[in-house]
Amino acid sequence: MGTKGSSGSSQGFADTMAGLYHFMFDRVPKRLDIVPPRPRKENPFRKDSMTLVSKVRVEHDLKASAIKAVELIGGLGKVISPGDRVMVKPNFNSPDPYPGSSDLDFVKAVVQILREAGAKVVVGESSGAIWRPTRKVMEKLDALRKLTDIGAEVIAFDDRRWDWVKVRIDGDYRKEVTVPRSVYEADKIVYLPCMKTHQLARFSLSLKLAVGYVHPGERRSMHMRNLERKIAEFNLALQPDLIIMDGRKAFISGGPAKGELVEPGVIMASGDQIAIDVEALKILGSYKGKNRLLPNPYDSPQIATALRHGLGSKDYKVVP
Repeated sequence: MGTKGSSGSSQGFADTMAGLYHFMFDRVPKRLDIVPPRPRKENPFRKDSMTLVSKVRVEHDLKASAIKAVELIGGLGKVISPGDRVMVKPNFNSPDPYPGSSDLDFVKAVVQILREAGAKVVVGESSGAIWRPTRKVMEKLDALRKLTDIGAEVIAFDDRRWDWVKVRIDGDYRKEVTVPRSVYEADKIVYLPCMKTHQLARFSLSLKLAVGYVHPGERRSMHMRNLERKIAEFNLALQPDLIIMDGRKAFISGGPAKGELVEPGVIMASGDQIAIDVEALKILGSYKGKNRLLPNPYDSPQIATALRHGLGSKDYKVVP
């Protein structure tokens, strides 16, 4: 018993030191291609000019609930065509249990839905500083094996030193952001955010998910000041075609890795990051938690900055 504990402690120390090394010394490669932002597309999930956000209460069948959430806003066919190379972005920021990271059964269900629609699915992520390398996080979550087994290609972005492009975004706080070429050149992008508060960024929803695309060498500086506004501006580089948010469980304090747990029991879907994040903030705000959520979600720096840059709509309708 003592030997086992000592081995586990040594491994934990080694993982911590590896994470600190990545936090301090990851650097953006020089002489990368400089490209314009990925072209913005009109949100197809609208009715009578109103942005749609679905909210489905999950009973037993996770896959059926995810399908229903997408069908309520117009269906997968509005954005996914057979043969599309679809980049799926989960939250594998750390190896912590859901909602500290994405629930693997949820990710698998969405991958299966996309593959049944004829898509070629790639799941990509770059974990947080102290948890990198990302491949290690994926191994601890058993994501590499289980997602590969169901036909997805899995990419740890930080494994690919030269697979990056520098995107001109001309934001108020960032002029450029470095993202994986594999994301930038994907036919379609699907976000799978968790629903949770965040100790530094106030909350982690679909806008915050974009940080996982940012090159690790650029993430240290984002924490120095105006973190929430910088998070919103990262989304100027590229936006998802579809967001499916797993709100079956949520953190209402703490986050991103650990926090006070509640169970809203919902899955949400939209093509609009602002609308779905605001609706999620209303859900989080309905619980009493020790957090920095503002009474009016639109006053939140992430949301206000995203609105100023036209990254979504302030007006939306919840279905059903």
